[in-house]
Amino acid sequence: MGLLFSFFAVVALIVVVFIGVNGANLHYLFGVIIPYAAFLTFIVGIIYRVLQWGRLPVPFRIPTTAGQEKSFPWIKANSIDNPSSGFGVIIRMALEVLLFRSLFRNTRAELRDGPKLSYASSKWLWLGGLAFHYTFLFVVIRHLRLFFEPVPGAITIVESLDGFFQVGAPVVYITDLIFLGAVTFLFLRRVIIPQVRYISLAADYFPLFLIGGIGITGVLMRYFLKTDVVGIKELTMGWVTLNPVVPQGINIIFYIHLFLICSLLAYFPMSKLMHMAGVFLSPTRNLANNNRAEMHVNPWNYPVKIHTYAEYEDDFREKMKAAGLPVEKE
Repeated sequence: MGLLFSFFAVVALIVVVFIGVNGANLHYLFGVIIPYAAFLTFIVGIIYRVLQWGRLPVPFRIPTTAGQEKSFPWIKANSIDNPSSGFGVIIRMALEVLLFRSLFRNTRAELRDGPKLSYASSKWLWLGGLAFHYTFLFVVIRHLRLFFEPVPGAITIVESLDGFFQVGAPVVYITDLIFLGAVTFLFLRRVIIPQVRYISLAADYFPLFLIGGIGITGVLMRYFLKTDVVGIKELTMGWVTLNPVVPQGINIIFYIHLFLICSLLAYFPMSKLMHMAGVFLSPTRNLANNNRAEMHVNPWNYPVKIHTYAEYEDDFREKMKAAGLPVEKE
């Protein structure tokens, strides 16, 4: 149900653009107003979510660990999987953000004949996730050339490296192929594996269809359908200079591509994609596990009136004696 709903939701977005641009000639709406609104929603939404998370109290250190905690000198501690210092946390976070280390450690469990529960390494998900995120990053960096005049040298270098294996004209970017392959793999994994399909919701399928649609329209626009690149550059520079214009002659495929990107930007702050920012604020990741070395007191504890045993005995001494209970004071 979630799969079909997500698929037809993306199809509906494409139909809306087609009708709005080709039918109602709403070029300025889809070329200027919606991109500005989507970008503003993206920035404000991320700031709002981060501030919300930042206000949540974290009175105790609750890092998830996968190694020996620092204790006695003769016991070897795992300073990365169970960091006891801020420097160890930085290394752990860097490996998590840049290399998805926890996903690399992922294992799969299977119930075989016997019955026998067996565990095995599962690196394909890690490889697919790594390929998806890094190719997405390269594609975004490449697209920054549309927002600068002249184009910075760093972006030109990234473009030349991406198109190193030149095949025909226009240059075939290797990240385009890997990106589409990675998105397809992540989608098929959710559909084919029964356990993953069972827990998958529309919130899981919709971003995949949306990102897949962005990738497919981008590839169509670059390699198969003619697009006015000069007009697109004029449009994007108008956004940056806050003097937007909508040139004539831009193909409908560009407006579809742009509207899907805007939909992704607007959807981003309210979706699971916010793990991009949330990983830095997760107390299970960004805290050192030094609970044995330091005393951590909850700063939100309010004063509690206590009743000591001496006071308890003063209140009930006679009754305790009558019941035959021993007392410290006669």
